[in-house]
Amino acid sequence: MRKKVAFYTLGCKLNFSETSTIARTFVDEGFDRVEFNEVADIYVINTCSVTENADKRFKSIVKQAQKVNPNAFVAAVGCYAQLKPQELADVNGVDLVLGATEKFKITDYLNDLSKNDMGEVHSCEIEEADFYVGSYSIGDRTRAFLKVQDGCDYKCTYCTIPLARGISRSDTMESVIENAKEIASQNIKEIVLTGVNIGDYGKGEFGNKKHEHTFLDLVKELDKVEGIERLRISSIEPNLLKNETIDLVAKSRAFVPHFHIPLQSGSNEILKKMKRRYMKELYVDRVSKIKDVMPHACIGVDVIVGFPGETDELFLETYNFLNGLDISYLHVFTYSERDNTEAAIMDGVVSKNVRAKRSKMLRGLSVKKRRAFYESQLGSTRTVLFEGENKEGYIHGFTENYVKVKFPWNPELVNTLHQVELTKIDADGIVRFEFVPVLSH
Repeated sequence: MRKKVAFYTLGCKLNFSETSTIARTFVDEGFDRVEFNEVADIYVINTCSVTENADKRFKSIVKQAQKVNPNAFVAAVGCYAQLKPQELADVNGVDLVLGATEKFKITDYLNDLSKNDMGEVHSCEIEEADFYVGSYSIGDRTRAFLKVQDGCDYKCTYCTIPLARGISRSDTMESVIENAKEIASQNIKEIVLTGVNIGDYGKGEFGNKKHEHTFLDLVKELDKVEGIERLRISSIEPNLLKNETIDLVAKSRAFVPHFHIPLQSGSNEILKKMKRRYMKELYVDRVSKIKDVMPHACIGVDVIVGFPGETDELFLETYNFLNGLDISYLHVFTYSERDNTEAAIMDGVVSKNVRAKRSKMLRGLSVKKRRAFYESQLGSTRTVLFEGENKEGYIHGFTENYVKVKFPWNPELVNTLHQVELTKIDADGIVRFEFVPVLSH
């Protein structure tokens, strides 16, 4: 009987790409992959350490697995497994915890699948995470997450990622292009580039700080890969998003006019406390440059509320800054203290209820911004890539500039691109359209 394995991923696109790579290792070793809510012999949970919530969710996911099969072997990998391996090993039902360097060799640790009385830990000192493992994930058949970089050399005062993933290091250009071609051969229409700090692409393995290639070089080469209709940059630091890259995207064959640029605060005082590598003036400059060459571009923003020292005045400075900026939506994170970070011991702690209130205000602003952006796109002709899920009788898709659209369910539209004219915004905030009579592909 072939053994069955199931996966659960917490966190970011990078985690999804790595889960997929680990899953392919299992399949190559003769396992059958099943859904997480099905009976499996092994359940692998890829953990995240970015928010407090991810820590709490881990326990409930272990319980979920145990409910389906109380005798299954449960393994934890990923960022939280690297940062707090013993904490995870102590969770009832966990058998194996693997840190940053071990997770890709998980099948080597599975000689015996009998339940352990205690979770067994294999984790390295993070300094040992100095080699690179390329990954990509194929999610809903229409897009793939392609990892090009890992780790981070930045020392932001709130962030545990360098502690969980180690130094900044990159895949080789040849390997990224080869992965992109492999994805293209599977009839996947869109690739999302992912990493911890992808604008830093080019730093070699083993802490070699010499840039063999730059992010701009990578973008140029990927744009030439045949068979990929769309390329999307997932998230890039404002100080690493160069004019040349923006200009290239504007003229590109495949790169779409959609940028996600972390801001974190609209107050220079808070940005300094966070040890970010730019001031808000640079952020304004990046947004202006994008809108100058691509007026229809979608710009998403990460922002943290409730950072130590964020007074009401400084929060309002962030709110007003974002309100006046030509952006399309926000990802709002409520600051949570992480062990072994500078911010955790800073003065000026903001109470939990004030953090929650500020978060709600910015989420409201995000709704307003998205609505205004969608309204600005009505009447325009865009290309939609349709996704593979039937959601209450509708098929959804995204335009190249990330406007979400819907149409009555039609399985023939899945994973196809069509030109449409955006006509109106529905009550649920999703856009309706009419097909433009051109040759579809």
